Amino acid sequence: MWEQLLDTLDSAVQRYPGVVLASSLAAEDMVLTHAIAQAGLPIRIFTLDTGRLHDETLALVPRIRERYGLDVELVRPDAAAVRRHVDEHGAFAFYESIDLRKACCGIRKVEPLRRALSGKSAWITGQRREQAVSREELAAEEQDTVFGLVKFNPLVAWSLQDVWQAIREFDIPYNPLHDKGYPSIGCEPCTRAVREGEDPRAGRWWWESADSKECGLHAGNLASAPLRFVPPAVHG
Repeated sequence: MWEQLLDTLDSAVQRYPGVVLASSLAAEDMVLTHAIAQAGLPIRIFTLDTGRLHDETLALVPRIRERYGLDVELVRPDAAAVRRHVDEHGAFAFYESIDLRKACCGIRKVEPLRRALSGKSAWITGQRREQAVSREELAAEEQDTVFGLVKFNPLVAWSLQDVWQAIREFDIPYNPLHDKGYPSIGCEPCTRAVREGEDPRAGRWWWESADSKECGLHAGNLASAPLRFVPPAVHG
């Protein structure tokens, strides 16, 4: 499985020079970072610094530099657009409706991603099929019609156990929040720890139904999934 991953990444580089890894700094993306470093592949890594990430998440950037000698580019949203949205709707408007949540994600994540991918022919993600109902049909390689380039999902068939086996085997650094009940980590106010027996992505936008839990970075995953909204009981 590991050798197959290295082959997939190498093939992506050969076919699409300039291919990049969009890293959320989650466990899956740390596995991909380790593989890129081990193979010495010229794959640039960037992460979307939304302005609302956990300190534990951002702390991985210097750890990656120290461990692998790789610089992770921080791509930030347009500050003026963030201010306008907050002034008009409030700092926590995303709790009020799917539209406002997606508007916030659009400003803080989708637009910066579009900038980061501009001029690129392909990108790599850490998505896996078992992560969410919206990802069950995910392909290992697909045409990303949202951003207009090829998308590689090399861990698509990996299980969560596979991911953590690689982390343990190669002593890959990871976000300590994973040890505190956070299998999926996004912006701090939109993420909570999951309870025993809950779906791994139950802690992401927990006030929404499971089939709406994409932020727009992988909007194509929702092509056949209807959106439903359940107001949160607590805005905290």
